[in-house]
Amino acid sequence: MNAAIDKPLAPKEEGSLLVLLTLAIGFVMAMIDVTAVNVALPDISRNLSVPLTGLVWVIDGYTLTFAALLLAGGALADRFGPKGVYQAGLTVFLVSSALCGTAPSGHVLISARLLQGVGAAMFMPSSLSLLTHTFEDERTRVKMFAIWSAMVGVSTAVGPLIGGVLIHQFGWRSVFLINLPIGVLGVAMTQLLIPATPRHERPLSLISHGLGVLILGALSFFLIEGPNLGWLSVPEIFAAVITVLTTIALMQQERKGAHPLLPRALFVTSSFTAINIVGFLFNFGMFGLIFLVSLYLQQERGADALKAGIQLLPMMVGITVGNLCSARCSGRFGMQKVMLACSGAAALMTLIVTVAQLYMPYPLLMLCVTIMSLFVAVAIPAMTTLAMQIAGRAYASSAAAALNANRQIGGLVGVALMGIILHTVQDWTVRLSLAFATFTLAFGTVSFLVYRFVSMSKPTLFDGG
Repeated sequence: MNAAIDKPLAPKEEGSLLVLLTLAIGFVMAMIDVTAVNVALPDISRNLSVPLTGLVWVIDGYTLTFAALLLAGGALADRFGPKGVYQAGLTVFLVSSALCGTAPSGHVLISARLLQGVGAAMFMPSSLSLLTHTFEDERTRVKMFAIWSAMVGVSTAVGPLIGGVLIHQFGWRSVFLINLPIGVLGVAMTQLLIPATPRHERPLSLISHGLGVLILGALSFFLIEGPNLGWLSVPEIFAAVITVLTTIALMQQERKGAHPLLPRALFVTSSFTAINIVGFLFNFGMFGLIFLVSLYLQQERGADALKAGIQLLPMMVGITVGNLCSARCSGRFGMQKVMLACSGAAALMTLIVTVAQLYMPYPLLMLCVTIMSLFVAVAIPAMTTLAMQIAGRAYASSAAAALNANRQIGGLVGVALMGIILHTVQDWTVRLSLAFATFTLAFGTVSFLVYRFVSMSKPTLFDGG
């Protein structure tokens, strides 16, 4: 056996990995939770009599508050210190997980999922900030970020399988209750191992954050409840009006306000704006796909939660492998070329499924889905790196927050649109064709945006103060 493998870690290395594990606990827990809940949806529907619209809320309720409050979470971490906000976020997440796991009705479950998103929006920016401050040496920090990313990727891949095993053995509530010991451990380890970091007074634009929450809340209601209430019903018209008016108000506030949510200079360059739309569309496709396939496996193909988790594993492993291969591909071919090629290949895979899924044996369909997921997963880290390159040192934090928020909104809209398709069409053959045609359009649009606004232009770097 290799001596390097047998050699124990030095105490300093052991301590570094323990610190890294502490700061990764929150995000790993959240990623497992997000992917595992998709596998639990049919059981939740049967046990709590939750209709399709309610199942969409179970997924999108979490994403709604997470996306809406992500920028606020970063601002709170700066103002009050990331360590305290990280622990508070973990506490909110584990309390809301307990509420999810003991929910007596669908309405209580959805409310608890909204609260879970609040906790995640608090601990996610704080964990990255703590990671940056704890590992001051640049080489060590790069290494720890790589390990952190790998841990998150693996947790995403095994989430459906873990969910399937838990549901098979203990029921759907265990998917949420498993978070309790993990969350308590995370809070305790943070208190013991993570040093406090200096606070940075940062203006908190309550008006802009409030408008952002209203926009996403009204948009979510409009998309999710439309098939159930009727698109021209009074509540739907009211939600549409609120969405439009609050969006206009937020744009005015960001243009003229003293403390905008994001630096205005970032959006002067078309490349950064295009990359944010690309991030929206990538998550639109991936989150919508996971939601769709999870229900397809159990409702149409008769799989139970465990079997569905196993059948989703190739797709999730493809995502992890793609993430791990991304840096090498980008280094060899360039980030723009990787994004262009991978989005085009993903669009081709979804187009094949759209046209031929009626005649496809199931293994071939899942192979196409896995290949598509692999290509998207290669493109996403390249997209993130390019966004950071465009923003430069001056606006790196703001650029990361903007991109992450837009990606979460994309996931929210993707799941909501899949809910509309499933609610409107009863035949799974037609459902799959419509859904994959939508994914083809999304990934095809990504290719156009990268070619037109990213590949053909040089990144604008903001390295000034």
